[in-house]
Order: sequence, then structure tokens, then C-alpha cells
Amino acid sequence: MIVADFVWRLLAAFACGVAIGLERQMRQRTAGLRTITLVASGACLFVTLGVLTGNGSAGVTQIAAYVVSGVGFLGGGVIMRDKGSIQGINTAATLWCAAAVGVLCGSGHYGPALAGTLVVLAANTVLRDLSRMINATPVASADLIRQYVITVVCREEDEIHIRTLLSNSMYSQPLSFQSLTSRDVEGAPPRVEVTATVRMHPKDQAKLELMASRISMEKGVSSISWSGTEVEPTPE
Repeated sequence: MIVADFVWRLLAAFACGVAIGLERQMRQRTAGLRTITLVASGACLFVTLGVLTGNGSAGVTQIAAYVVSGVGFLGGGVIMRDKGSIQGINTAATLWCAAAVGVLCGSGHYGPALAGTLVVLAANTVLRDLSRMINATPVASADLIRQYVITVVCREEDEIHIRTLLSNSMYSQPLSFQSLTSRDVEGAPPRVEVTATVRMHPKDQAKLELMASRISMEKGVSSISWSGTEVEPTPE
């Protein structure tokens, strides 16, 4: 390899690193302009070393594999946990991509390196706005569940009957039965408050209303009410 070829590869890696790093720096990320430029340039230097030693494509491939491993440890350093949430995964992925661009430049593949740089920039700019639009859109109702609490106040002697009705209703409807509790209510005559907690899809709320209506007609029931919590996504 002549010196001019080496310089061109290094300059290409440097330029691609700067292009990717500028976007991260403007957003004030943990790994910014200097870090990403160094990663791209360092990856280029390592791969160029494989070319200079004359080990052929096998040597370059081995060095590239070690570069990927090393950048993986570096990326782990920019990932942080903040109040239960993970921060910095996108920056770590950007570092990984910058290393790949540097490897391409070191191998002399300028076209793919430029394409990779443009893809990374598009992912961090265009897709950023798109992801925000998606996050602002309400989640599809098919992916939602809600927790409901049903409260029935009845006579003390009807407690077992009401608990049985609630239990049978839970298992006969498309509900996820969570809990069933009872507690005494002060006053005369003696009353008992029976509380059932279920999880279900919001589209089945009408069935819950029907169940509550049926139980309200039972002898000894003085009141019945239900309420739903905030909608939450269904776990994967």
C-alpha cells in the first residue's frame, strides 16, 4: 500500500466520523463528535494494519472482528440506567455503526462507507422524527389491557352468595381474575363490602357492565360500583 492510499482511507474514515459525530454532538449525547470520529478513524487504522502486514482478506476480517468486539465494550460504557430507564442505547449503536464505516474505509470501500454514513445519519434524524410521531399516536386498542375494580356492598348473610356470583362471573367472561376480598362495613344492619379485581380488554367493558347490572338485582345487595385504571400495553 502506498502512502497516498493510506492517507485517503484515513481521511475518508475521519470525514465519515465527523459527519456522524456532528449529529450526536448537536444533540449533546454522551459520545459526540470526537468520540465517534476517533472510533471511525481507529477502526480504519486497525483494518489498514491488516492490509499493511500483507495477511490478505483473512487477516483483515479477523482484525475487523476484534474491532467489533472492542467497540462493543466501548458502547456499553455509554449506556446508563436512569430511574429505571435505559439511556444511551442509540448512541452505543451509532458508535458500532461508526466503527463499521471505519472498517469499510480502511478496506478501501469508499462507496459503501459513504452509503453507511448516510444511512446512520438518516436513522438519527429522519427516523427520529418518525419515531416521535409513532410514540405520539395512541397505541392500537388490540394491544391494550385495563384493570377494573368491582365493589359490591351486601348484607352480611349474603357475602358467600355474592362472592360465588362474582367468581362464577369472572370465569364465565373473558376476564383475567386477579383478586377477591371482603371487609366489614360499619353501621347497622351489618354489611360487607366485597371487592373483585380483574384485568380485561377495554372492548369487553360492556360485558363487565352487564355483569354488574345482574348482580345489582340480587336480593341483599345495597350498592355496586366499578372503576377502571389507566390503560396499559399488553406485555409481550
